Amino acid sequence: MGDTLIAHYIEEISGLVSTRLRTIFPVEWEIPVNLQESMQYSLMAGGKRLRPLLVIAAAESLGGSREAALPVACAVEMVHTYSLIHDDLPAMDDDDFRRGKPTNHKVFGEAMAILGGDGLLTHAFYSVVEANRKHGVPAEAVLSIVEELSQFAGPSGMVGGQAADMEGEQGLTNLEQLQYIHKHKTGDLIVFCLKAGGWIAGATAAQLEALETYGRNIGMAFQIQDDILDLVGDESKLGKKTQSDVKQEKVTYPYFIGLDASRAEMEKLTEEAKQVVSTGLISEPSRLLQIADYLLRRDH
Repeated sequence: MGDTLIAHYIEEISGLVSTRLRTIFPVEWEIPVNLQESMQYSLMAGGKRLRPLLVIAAAESLGGSREAALPVACAVEMVHTYSLIHDDLPAMDDDDFRRGKPTNHKVFGEAMAILGGDGLLTHAFYSVVEANRKHGVPAEAVLSIVEELSQFAGPSGMVGGQAADMEGEQGLTNLEQLQYIHKHKTGDLIVFCLKAGGWIAGATAAQLEALETYGRNIGMAFQIQDDILDLVGDESKLGKKTQSDVKQEKVTYPYFIGLDASRAEMEKLTEEAKQVVSTGLISEPSRLLQIADYLLRRDH
């Protein structure tokens, strides 16, 4: 029953976000057609919408408004999508497919893919401000969201994690280096989502801390699961080749501690995430608990 409920909730939020992303740019703006198509191609490529889901679920867990959270949910999806477009480029991971479709630069060329990513990153901040302009989220809360998106997506966050990943692909010698990459490349944006939802709902400092700890734990569990799926996943479900980490000589959690220990670590992190939102601080934690379990069981 719980699986059915969370699957319905995820589908509902994904549909809401996708509908909004189709019209994310004001109609009166003059945007070159190829640029518009490049951005929409990747935004609509069929992602899981996990990050927008976490923004909205966090806001709703504290009685916040779904409508007010939606512009920030879309913003984080734009940041995530830009990072994937750039990650796939020949100078980075050099991938031909993403989510079962040709990568952006394979369709639009490298220059337009770079500009498409630039456009999405920049527009994300415009979208965040809409939470105040259209939905009345206090300016002080929106200021904190802008500040934290800059931090968690920037050089000390996601971009720093990507840089460490590029530099360390063949040279990682210990688990701590890998944890740094996972924490920042993947985990920081997930932490941002939880905190942003908290800011929208007017969270206290203690509630924000609980949401951050939850986000940090599920973020690391999520990345360990990705490492596992790259080894043993189903290519038809993943939409990309498995064993890519092995072929690129990337070291992963299973490389350092083995598959069984990786699965055990993922379960431990998930349980700790669930515990921190179950203390009574978060008034309606059920969706966050269900999402943590759902992510633990995912196969793509």
